[in-house]
Amino acid sequence: MLIGEKKISRPLRWGMIGGGRTANVGPKHRRGALYDNTAFKLVCGAFDVDPTRNVEFGTNLGVDKDRLYPDYKTMIAEEAKREDGVEVVDIATPNFLHYEMVKAALEAGLHVICEKPLFFEVAQGEEIMKLAKEKNRFVGVCYGFSGHPLLMQMRKMVESGDLGEINMVELSYTHGFGCDALADVKAEGQKWRVDPKKSGPSFVLGDLSTHTFYMSELVCPQLKLKQLLCDRQSFVKSRAPLEDNAYVLMRYENGAVGRMWASAVNAGCMDGHRVRIVGSKASIEWSDNQPNELLYQVQGEPIRKMIRAMPYLYDEANAFERLGALHAEGLIESWANIYIQFAVAIDAINRGDKETLDKLVLPDLAHGVDGVRWVNKCVESADKGGVWVDFE
Repeated sequence: MLIGEKKISRPLRWGMIGGGRTANVGPKHRRGALYDNTAFKLVCGAFDVDPTRNVEFGTNLGVDKDRLYPDYKTMIAEEAKREDGVEVVDIATPNFLHYEMVKAALEAGLHVICEKPLFFEVAQGEEIMKLAKEKNRFVGVCYGFSGHPLLMQMRKMVESGDLGEINMVELSYTHGFGCDALADVKAEGQKWRVDPKKSGPSFVLGDLSTHTFYMSELVCPQLKLKQLLCDRQSFVKSRAPLEDNAYVLMRYENGAVGRMWASAVNAGCMDGHRVRIVGSKASIEWSDNQPNELLYQVQGEPIRKMIRAMPYLYDEANAFERLGALHAEGLIESWANIYIQFAVAIDAINRGDKETLDKLVLPDLAHGVDGVRWVNKCVESADKGGVWVDFE
């Protein structure tokens, strides 16, 4: 159980690029990172491209005015001059800026935490992986739902053979908040997501389904994707060529199959984020809108509902719960669980502790590159008319 005690010797000096007042994800990053005040300390920022708004917002967050910078290049350069300079940079900007910012931070010797999807091209990810290895720096990717404790229960149940052989992977991440085309014009956080120059080659595949694809990798690490087929649509015509709805079929190397539905136009749906793993003996199912419950369905037996934080769960699941079974946890606790692991990973790298690093289960650079490959292969398949393409 996590109760706030420190996991590393001191909080890491942490700064943000992006994530200002008009950003959707900035508050999630800050709440996740600062939930355990023993992990990170916010010391600087370049939160907004508007200098006045940047200073006003950063000051309101409690950051010293002289450590609020007009852009990320200035922030990296000026912080490098300080004995107490930033150690970890958090990138919460639109997608098209990720590559140059991650690269600049690594070249300056900083650890990096970045929004997803990481980049536009797999080649960019491979270049960054090489650079991170050369600099011995950590790059974490913010798949914010993956810190829910019951996902670790699912992982352990798959690993322990509780489901038998895994045959099917059912994934979905849908909502209806993209039905109104006016959001593309009026909402600051939506405008860039439907601009191919800023979002990359996809909308919901990158913005939604990369979360769920990583969750499937987390739960079933033994499954290796072999091929996929994607069909995507732009039901709000002004979004073309970006999709607001997509279906993906998947084939795994061991013969298992999978399916993903990603949509921002599932009218009336508040939150259709679901992971279902089907084995030869039993199935498990978890949903983001009921994150404290896991359905365990053994063929021929009554359906069981497993509850977060209970003693019948595997130790790996209970290691990440924070409040006890009597109280509900949610998305911010999930983000906090990811960030505490980021902090432990960074601290382990700084100390040369490979044993601790190898034991961590978290969304790292390799998983981020997998997400980029996932998006690009889905786009390739759809643009070729919905054909099977090899994943590698």
